[in-house]
Amino acid sequence: MIKKIAKPKVNLCLHVTGKRDDGYHLLESLVVFPDGGDEIIVRQGKDLSLSVSGPFSDDIGDISDNLVLKAARLLQQHTGCRQGAEIELVKNLPVASGIGGGSADAAAALLLLAKLWKCSLGPEELQDIGLSLGADVPACLIEKPLIMAGIGEDISEIDPFPGFYILLINSKTKVSTPEVFKNLNIPVDRPNIEPFDLTTTGPLFSLLNSCRNDLQPAAIKIAPDISKVLCVLEAQSGCKLARMSGSGATCFGLFELKVTADTAASKIAQEYPDWWVKVMPV
Repeated sequence: MIKKIAKPKVNLCLHVTGKRDDGYHLLESLVVFPDGGDEIIVRQGKDLSLSVSGPFSDDIGDISDNLVLKAARLLQQHTGCRQGAEIELVKNLPVASGIGGGSADAAAALLLLAKLWKCSLGPEELQDIGLSLGADVPACLIEKPLIMAGIGEDISEIDPFPGFYILLINSKTKVSTPEVFKNLNIPVDRPNIEPFDLTTTGPLFSLLNSCRNDLQPAAIKIAPDISKVLCVLEAQSGCKLARMSGSGATCFGLFELKVTADTAASKIAQEYPDWWVKVMPV
C-alpha cells in the first residue's frame, strides 16, 4: 500500500489572456499548493477499482466517470500495463470548488500508480498524460509554486518562494466552470505577474495586490455568496489579500502568521458553521 496527499491548487491570481479557435481560453496564473487536501491510497489489485470516503464523498457523483479512474486507465493504455489496483479516495476538499481537487486527485493517482506498477516514465511523459486528462493536471503533478500559461501546459516553477498561511473558505455553493466562462468578459489590459524578488512575503503580496482573478466577476454574477465570503475575509485582522481561486466558489485570505490565520478561521467558523473553513501552510 502506498498513499499520497493530493494538495489543492490555489490560483493566487488568474488573468485571461485570450481565446483559441477551438474555444479554449488562454490563461496566466500564479499558483500554489498548500499542505493538505484529499488522500489517495493505492494497493495491488486484480482489476481497477475505486472507493470513495471522506466528508465530501457524497458530492463525487458517478465513480465510474471519476478522473482518478480515467487517470489509471490512461496510464495502463500508455504503458501497456495490465496490472490492476484498488484505489481509495478520501475526499476532504469541496467538489467543483475552484481549487483543482479532481485534477490533484488524478495527478496523485498517476504518480502512485506509476510507482506501484513500476512504470518507467519520465516527468515529461507523465505531464503529457496529465494534460490529456485536464489543463490543471500537469501543474498538480509538480505541486510547487509556479506560473501557468497557455491552457495550462506552459509551466514555470518559482524558486525561491516565501512561506505564509492561506485561509480557504467555501460556502458550499457550487459554480459551473463552463457557466463562468460563458459569462466572462475578457479584459483588455493584462497585469504583469512575472515575479522579480519573491524571497519574502512583502514583494509577493504587493505583486498579488496589483493582479486579479478575471473569472471572479463572472462567478459572483452566478453565485453572489462569493462576495459575502470575500467581505468576511477582508474584514479579518492580518489578512493581506482576499480573492477567489480558479472559477470559484472557494475564496482565500493570505496571512503572514499562523496565529492570525487560525484566529480568523475560528471566528468565521463560529459565525458561519455551514461554511467549509480551513487553514493550510504554503
